[in-house]
Amino acid sequence: MRFAHETLPQRVVFAPHEAARAIGDEVARLGAARIMVVAAPSSAPLTDVLTDGLPVAHVHDEVVMHVPVEVAERAREAAEKCSADALVSIGGGSATGLAKAVALTTGLPIVAVPTTYAGSEATNVWGLTRGTTKTTGVDARVLPRAVVYDASLMLTLPAELAVASGLNALAHGIDAMWGPRADAIDRVLAGEAIRGLGQGLPEVKADLGRLEGVEQTLYGAYLAAVAFASAGSGLHHKICHVLGGMFDLPHAQTHAVVLPHVLALNAANAPEAERRIAEAFGSPSAIEGLAALRARVDAPSALKDYGMPEDGIAEAVEPILAAAPANNPTPVTPDNLTALLRAAWEGDVPR
Repeated sequence: MRFAHETLPQRVVFAPHEAARAIGDEVARLGAARIMVVAAPSSAPLTDVLTDGLPVAHVHDEVVMHVPVEVAERAREAAEKCSADALVSIGGGSATGLAKAVALTTGLPIVAVPTTYAGSEATNVWGLTRGTTKTTGVDARVLPRAVVYDASLMLTLPAELAVASGLNALAHGIDAMWGPRADAIDRVLAGEAIRGLGQGLPEVKADLGRLEGVEQTLYGAYLAAVAFASAGSGLHHKICHVLGGMFDLPHAQTHAVVLPHVLALNAANAPEAERRIAEAFGSPSAIEGLAALRARVDAPSALKDYGMPEDGIAEAVEPILAAAPANNPTPVTPDNLTALLRAAWEGDVPR
C-alpha cells in the first residue's frame, strides 16, 4: 500500500428529533452572534422552527439549483450587508451549495442541516454555473464546520425525491471506488456506504414514515460523501455536472439515471471495485446488485423524461471528454460515451 489519505475536519451530529437543539449547540460552539440562514422559501415553516432562539440576522431564500453565479453574488452581498459571522443552511444540495458559494469568498463558517440525502454537506467541493457551464472546485473554506443530521426531517420528503436523492448518494459511493484519488480507505468507506444505502432505500420507499430506514439511508449517504470527497470526482459526476449545467436538469434525478450506465462501462476494467460493490449489495455482480435495487425503488430511468433534448447527446460529448478523469478504469472515447449518453437518454437497460 502506498497512498496519502486526508480526513476532512468536520463535526457530525446525528440527532433524531433534536435538530433545533443541536443547531443551537453548534452555533454556540462557533461563538456566532449574527447568523445568515440559507433556505428555500418552501422550507420556511421548518426554518422558523429550527432557528427559533438563534441570533438570526437575515434569512436568505433565493436558492436556485446548480447555484448560478449571479445568485451566489447576491447571497454574498446579503451576507456582507447583514454583517453575518456564520451561515446555517437548511435544505437539500441547492441550499448547501449556495451557503458554500458564500463561504468560498467570505470564509464564513457553515452549520449544514440537510433535508435530503445530497451529501454536499460532507464535502469540500463547490459548484457554480455561469450560463450553461457548471464549474466545480475544491476549497477548505466551503467544508461545513458542522453537520446536523436529523432523520425526522426526511420523513416528509416525497417518495420520488427520496429515491432520486438516495441514488444520488449511492453515486457518490460508487464513483469513490475509482475516483482519481481513490485509496484503500475510500473504498472501505464507500463499501459500507453502498451497504447502508442498499438496505435503507428500499425501506424508505416502502414506508416513508419509518425512522429506521431513513437513518440507515442517511448514514450511508454521509459515508458515501466522505469517501467521494477524498477520492475525487469520477466520470459519473463529470457527466452529470456537464448535463446539469447545459440543460438545467434536476440534479438528483440526473445522477439516478446516469449511474447504472457508468457502472456498466467501468465494471469490467475495475475488478476489485466491482467485487466490493457486489459484496455491498449482497449480489453476484455489481451490475445485478444495482439493477435489483433500482427495481425495488422504482428508480428514474431516462434523461428524456427530465427535459434533456435528443440533440443534446452529441452536444455534450466534447465537454464531457474534456472533463473525464484520465485514469477512469475504461478509457472514455467519443463512441463509448455517445453510446452511454444515448442509453441514458432513452432509458435502455445497461448491460
